[in-house]
Order: sequence, then structure tokens, then C-alpha cells
Amino acid sequence: MAPRVPPPLADAPRLSDWVRIDAAGGITFLSGRAELGQGVVTALRQMAADELGVEPDAIALETARTDRTPNEGFTAGSVSISFGGQTLRWVAAALRRLILAAAAERLGAPVEALDIGSGAILRDGAPTGLALADLAGRIDLGVAVADIATLRPASERWRRFRDIPRTDLRERLVGAPFVHDMTLPGMLHGAPVHPPHMDWPLLALDLDALRAKPGVVAVVRDGSFVGIIAETPRAAARAAEWARATGTWGGDRPEVGDPIDVIARSEAEAVVVAETGETNRNDGQWFETTVTRPFLFHGSIGPAAAVAQWDGGAVTLWTHSQGVFQLRKAISMALGMAEADICAIHHPGSGCYGHNGADDAAFDAVLMARAVPGRPVKVVWSRSDEFRAAPMGPGMATTARVLLGPDGQLRAMDVTVNSAPHANRPGSNGTPNLRAAAYLGQPMRPARSTDLPLSRGGGADRNAVPGYVVPNVRVRKRLVHDLPYRTSSLRSLGAFTNVIAIESLLDDIAAERGESPFAFRLRHLEDPRARSVLERLESETREARAAPLPEGTGWGLGHARYKGIGGYCAVLARVSVEDGVRVTDAVCVADIGEAISPDGARNQIEGGIVQAISWTLKEQVHFNGASVASEGWADYPILRFSEVPRLRVLLIERPEEAPLGAGEISQGPAAAAVVNAVRSAVGVRVTGLPITREAIIAALSG
Repeated sequence: MAPRVPPPLADAPRLSDWVRIDAAGGITFLSGRAELGQGVVTALRQMAADELGVEPDAIALETARTDRTPNEGFTAGSVSISFGGQTLRWVAAALRRLILAAAAERLGAPVEALDIGSGAILRDGAPTGLALADLAGRIDLGVAVADIATLRPASERWRRFRDIPRTDLRERLVGAPFVHDMTLPGMLHGAPVHPPHMDWPLLALDLDALRAKPGVVAVVRDGSFVGIIAETPRAAARAAEWARATGTWGGDRPEVGDPIDVIARSEAEAVVVAETGETNRNDGQWFETTVTRPFLFHGSIGPAAAVAQWDGGAVTLWTHSQGVFQLRKAISMALGMAEADICAIHHPGSGCYGHNGADDAAFDAVLMARAVPGRPVKVVWSRSDEFRAAPMGPGMATTARVLLGPDGQLRAMDVTVNSAPHANRPGSNGTPNLRAAAYLGQPMRPARSTDLPLSRGGGADRNAVPGYVVPNVRVRKRLVHDLPYRTSSLRSLGAFTNVIAIESLLDDIAAERGESPFAFRLRHLEDPRARSVLERLESETREARAAPLPEGTGWGLGHARYKGIGGYCAVLARVSVEDGVRVTDAVCVADIGEAISPDGARNQIEGGIVQAISWTLKEQVHFNGASVASEGWADYPILRFSEVPRLRVLLIERPEEAPLGAGEISQGPAAAAVVNAVRSAVGVRVTGLPITREAIIAALSG
């Protein structure tokens, strides 16, 4: 079967959209993907270089800037390799074909006898004296990639290099690569003063006193937006602290009960998103659980930051946004200016796991820089800004019901997902979705959020359709808009909660039947790749699971295929429950198809496991009515380095298969493994996250 044309080639079909060749024959590949700390720049260079037939350091790669690269949407959803990387492979294949055609003409040789190796033109494997650089400048880049690209077969890939070190790692460790570190001539420093809530207008603030603060150059007020521009970061931060302490904001302050209870009890309309067969039946035994997760912060160690500079009527912006084109569109909407007058350039910053505060900090910088044209303004949010102003991961409540037939087979599954919205990214739903845009003098409030359809991986309902053989399935989704909190996309979206709910039920059924959790799942799996992942994990951990367990210790299993179409992942976790819960060991087996950088893939999967453990055991946003109450790490603890378990990640490599992505596949399985391990250790199931000491005591008492 012919390989599927990567989706980005639909909007940017020509070779010239993806490649630039300089006068000396140097090749630069262009990608709309952003490096967020996941190592994608290294992997993209590997794919392009491998397909073209050169070493990775022989090509340049430029990423994610609105004035030069293609628009590939948000760098999200574990598709940087499966979409972005595959596109560059196709581009390199098309470029190779044109170069070899030019070489054949020059050498008077059949093109079938020629190839490129380490940048040299080879004939039947021997050097011809021609180099790629000798021919690259003669190539017509106006052709459509999909019309001429012929990919190397899997057997011919990765012959020259494999698993190279990350090309950006040294600079990230010992250099100053981040937007936070940027220094430009004449740079000023900005600090925003965010209202406690987006709906609360600024009633009183002594702007003259604020302008008189030491080091302050200018104060910007537009509606309820206040930005302080100063000579130094310290002066800007101190003035902002004074403004927050002395300013007065009004507005309705609604009484809000337990937000997770509000979500769980919502009577908003539930939409059926998937249905096969008939779930309204009683020919067996029903099992049911409801799993809740609290609102979550992104929890990046570094806060959001950006640099902006106005020149005339145009602005240049350096940002660690996930989507520079979408941010440009959102700013254009908010300020009523042409997109062509906004240049957004991705620059490394603190990593993100979805829609965090990077876009909002960028808009803050634009608003402040507009007041001092010609001078760049750097904005670095405080931790309080990060927690109180950035979008959060939505609270959720997923109820799953499973019908087990007398023969021990699953007959039906009914899943209902209640969730605050997941899809409020910049520019979505027809509004900017930038925080400050909601309270400018001419405000643009966020529209009522929709959700991602299952055809695009789903949002709240992601992974709510089971991957197991269940003949009768119904999945319903209920978006809850009744809470005054700002939410958007966070790593794995609804998959985290939904996988926990489904995997918890399967473990409960297996335990009641006295059946191994591995065996029970395998009896309900037909996909051979899913089976291979579980079988490998069972084999790798058999000896460890056979050893006697101390009291308060347990193993737990979690398994899923991300989005039902992405990477396969199974995790086995061991927990010890004493004063609290500690994950001591985690073993993971994953199948992501072709692993471009096996080491990089393992790193991504390990990171997902660590974050999932942190979410499951520790993280929870606290509120004071309609406002976020959490201000720092003291009241929002995350997993410490000393609490990271022993981790082992094993890949089932399938070089002949398409790459499936690794960045988000381990969130749900790792969390489900921990939840199931806690049940094994203490004998009761805790269904409300995080699983704290108090939550376990309540479950034991209940």
C-alpha cells in the first residue's frame, strides 16, 4: 500500500515551501514545528538527513516563524514526528530525486544507478566526484512534493547514523538559549498587573504614583490591562507588586461550591460521540466507577516569557508559543491589525504541555512594547502570574460502566465524560483567547468553547472509546461551562482521566474473578500490536511480580493506545503506601512504530510517566471562590526529584511502520497503573485524585 501523503503537504505542497538552497549549495529545511524541549529539532534533522543521504550536521533546519516557515498548526498532540517529520522525509525524498536526475544528466548515467551518500553522488556505490552541493543550486523548487517523492524503503534507512545526541542539548545546559535570556540593544523590561479574574474591571489604581516608582519608564493602561515598563526586571516586578497590593478590582463574585462536584453533578446536555450495538441490557453483571481529577497547572519550572518590539506599525515577537501562526492570528484579531504586520518567531522557553501562559505573556509584551516604539520589551511572568493567569487543565469526572457476561467476556461499556472545556487555544472559536484581550478598553471575550471531535483525536472524550473487544459501546460527552475558571489543553487532554476509569474497572473485574490483570486484558484484545505490548511487559516483569510483597505494597497495570490511533503503551507500577504513596518502580513497554530517535522516545515516555505520577499523587489547584488561590510551589506541590521512581522503558521497534509519536502516550497508562497499584496495596480504590494520605484514609473509612 502506498504511504499516505502527510497532511501538511495539502496547504504547503511545493518543495519551495519547505527548502531553501543558498548560492553555495547549502540546504536549509523549513518546519512549522516548535522545539519545546522534547528534542524534536534533532529528530526532524535526522529524518531529513537520512532520507536525503547526508549527515545531520550537513543541513540546517529553521523552525516555527511566521515570516519564513510553513504553517503546520500547533506543535501538539504527539504528531510532530508522524506529521511534521514525515513531511520533511517526503520533502527530502523529492529533493533527492531531483538532484539525482540532475546528476544523471551531467554524468550521462542512468538515474537508477545513482544515490547520495554522506553528501556525495554515488554510482553503483562508488564516488563519482560530484557532491550534492554541486547540483543543489540547479534544482527547480517549484514542483509539488507529493508528485515526485519516492521514499527509501525501511531496509535502506538509518545506515549512516543512528540515535545522534540532541543537537540543542549543550546550549540548553550551559548556554543562554531561552527567551528569558534574550538581550537586545535598548531593551526594557515589562511586568503585567493581571486582574484577579478576567471578568473583574479595574476600579482604582494610582497611576501617577505607579509611574513615580523607581526605575519605571512608562505605565500602560488599556481598559483593565495595566503593564509596567521599567529599566530593570527588578524595578518592573516591584512596581507590579505594589500595584497588585493597592489596586481595586470589582465585579460579581459568585459563590462557587466544590468545582469537581459541580462538574460531576452537571445536568448539561450530554452528546453521544460514539455508539455501537445496544448498551441498555442486563444479561450479566454491571461494574461501575467514577474517576475525578482536579484542575491542574502546567507546572513548568520556568514561567512564561516573551520579547516584543514595535517599529512603525509592525511588531516583531519572540515567543515560546506552541503555535506562532495561531498567536499571530489571535493578536491580529485583538488589535485589529493585519497579520502581515506581525512577525512571530519561536524562541525556546520553558517547556509546555499544551496551552500554557506563553501566548498571554507574548500579548502582554506586545501591548507594552507598543508604548515604547523602537525599544524591545521583555516580559517574564512571576510565579503568581503563572498560576493565577495562565489556562489550567480542566477538572473532569468520568463515569464508566462495564457489563460482564456469564462467560467472563465484556459485553457492553457505557462511558460518560463530564469535563470543563479543553479547547480554548489562541484564535479558536472565533476569538483571540488571549487573557488580556478580555479586559482591554475594547474587549474581546472568549467565545463559548467547543471541543475537538473524535476524528481529530477527541478532547474531553479522548480515549473514552475502549480499545478492547466490547460489542456494545456508548460514549457520551458533557461539556460543563458553569464554572468561572479559564481552562484549555493540557497534555493528553481527556485521555488521562478516561484511561484511568476504564483500566480501573478492568482491574476490579479481574480481581473479582481471581484472574491475572494481564490475562483478562489479553482475552479482550485483537490488535496484535496491543497484544505484543502487554505480552512483552508481562514477560519482562514476571520475576519481579513473583517476589513476596511487604505489607502496604502493590503492583498495578495500565494500558492504552493513545487516541485509538497513536502509540501503544503499557505500564506496570509498584507503590509503597506508608504515610503517603510512593511509586518505587515503573516499567513501560511501548510501540510507536518507527522510532526515529529511540533514546529521545524513551525520554519522552519517561517524562510522561513522571508527570502522570505527579498528577495522580500530588497536584491540585486550590480556589478562593472564582479566583485561583494557589500562588507558589508551597500550595501546589509537584513530584520532587527524590521521588522519581526507578524507570525502565522498552520499545518494540517497527522500522517498517509509520512513526506514531511518543510525547503523550504514557500519561493515561502510567496513572492507571499507579491507581491500580494503590488498590492492590491498601485493598480499597481511591477514585478522586490526587491520591493523598487523607484520600486513602477517607476511602478506608468509607
